Amino acid sequence: MELINPDVVDLSRFQFALTALYHFMFVPLTLGLTFMLAAMETVYVVTGRQIYKDMAQFWGKLFGINFAIGVATGITMEFEFGTNWSMYSRFFGDMFGTPLAIEGLMAFFMESTFVGLMFFGWDRLSRPAHLAITYLVALGSNLSALWILVANASMNMPDGAHFDPDTMRMQFDSVVKVIFNPDAQAKFVHTSVAGYVSAAMFVMGISAFYILRGQHKAFAARSFRMAALFGIISTVAVITLGDVLGRLDYEHQPTKIAAIEGLWHTSKPPYEPWLAFALPDDAKQENHLEIGVPFVLTPLVAHSFDTPITGMTELEEQAGPRIASGIQALAALRRYGQAHDPADLAQFRAHEADMGFGFLAMRHAPGQDVSALSAAQMDEVVRQTEPDILPNVFVTFWSFRIMVFLSLWFFAVFALSAYVSLTNRLERNRLLLKLCMWSIPLPILATEFGWITAEAGRQPWTVFNRLPTFLSASSHGVGYMIFSLAGFALLYSTFIAAELFLMFKYARLGPDHGAHGAQGPHLTVAHDRKDAFSIASSLSS
Repeated sequence: MELINPDVVDLSRFQFALTALYHFMFVPLTLGLTFMLAAMETVYVVTGRQIYKDMAQFWGKLFGINFAIGVATGITMEFEFGTNWSMYSRFFGDMFGTPLAIEGLMAFFMESTFVGLMFFGWDRLSRPAHLAITYLVALGSNLSALWILVANASMNMPDGAHFDPDTMRMQFDSVVKVIFNPDAQAKFVHTSVAGYVSAAMFVMGISAFYILRGQHKAFAARSFRMAALFGIISTVAVITLGDVLGRLDYEHQPTKIAAIEGLWHTSKPPYEPWLAFALPDDAKQENHLEIGVPFVLTPLVAHSFDTPITGMTELEEQAGPRIASGIQALAALRRYGQAHDPADLAQFRAHEADMGFGFLAMRHAPGQDVSALSAAQMDEVVRQTEPDILPNVFVTFWSFRIMVFLSLWFFAVFALSAYVSLTNRLERNRLLLKLCMWSIPLPILATEFGWITAEAGRQPWTVFNRLPTFLSASSHGVGYMIFSLAGFALLYSTFIAAELFLMFKYARLGPDHGAHGAQGPHLTVAHDRKDAFSIASSLSS
């Protein structure tokens, strides 16, 4: 493997982060609104009350805008693995590509097929049949998230594959291990439920807007109450499942959990505080202006009162022997590639688990060749490589805390909103209604920071402990990367502007828009919903 221009690697990382974060503005709302629509339509089918059909159709209109534009932002991301991350795709493509292929066949096609029936089948299908279609759309969107997160989990915990020294690739072993990867299961439920929080705040905030303006009162009050109850359940679930993910990181990615907690030195239980505020200094490896809550860190992370949590400086020291072992693995691998001597293969297998740390050392080796280092050179390369095992602590620390603080805010808002709604005092709590309205974008922001925590905390690896990020990119020129980055930023910004324009337009018009047309109230609303979906589809095509 040859080193790529560091500027190209950084630009490739920035471009993928940009496209991923843009796309993830649409995903949570899609995941959550589908099940809220299914819940509203279920009440309509069971009770026959027209207002719940109106709710399903109106919120479905806004879902359609989000879905159509969101699809366009997601398709290009999969192509980036081949264009900008060719070395990663070559090394790990068998493992990573399989879940993505299943996602396209099992989930995306199902979701895209049935979403058309959901929008255009109100007057052509029976009530139970249309309800079944709506549930299939919800199932498809969430299955799509499942397979994408299975692929992502394989980067964090690469179970179900082995390295083949003859092909220099990770070979796929077990689909069962890939699907039931513990990181995949926890991350899927956590991410999906975070989408439910986003949808609940979206519906609740727009309903609050109507109540503040004295419009569509019955419609808004029912939507608000359903969203508040849906939201408080989802928020409790997302916090609980976040703890499960933290436990997995503690067990399998100690550098990530140490960076999340800003823990430079091994903790001394049970007194170690959980830091609510600090300014981590990556260069000096210390924190400034710490404000912590004593006796919380150890039970929170380790689920015990007497288990020390390894700090980052100690993790660096522990990495030294693995780096030296990885260098030996690469040296044996190179000899095996030249002569195919079984003795070289046996030596490689003895050090194979540390191969990734040998790749990590290439950046500091003379000529990027670690296979012929002297003892003195190896000691120096190991010493220089040890700090590279740590992610950017400041980014990881603060992205996690912003996500956590916002989650606590959501719990408070949903709990208070549910209480006020159930006691029929919504119109008297104008401050709460305004808070709900202005909180609409915050769950999207929280999911973005959660994603930053997960991905920044995995660094310096694309495949944890196996393949460093600086070896994963394609060998493009800097000019090409700047051009493509600017193009994606412009295109995706256009999509977001279109989404906001359509969302604001149809939210302001409200559920009664077009209700006095010649075709009758509900039929006209349905046609208006189809028009909104058609506009969004044309923008995304």
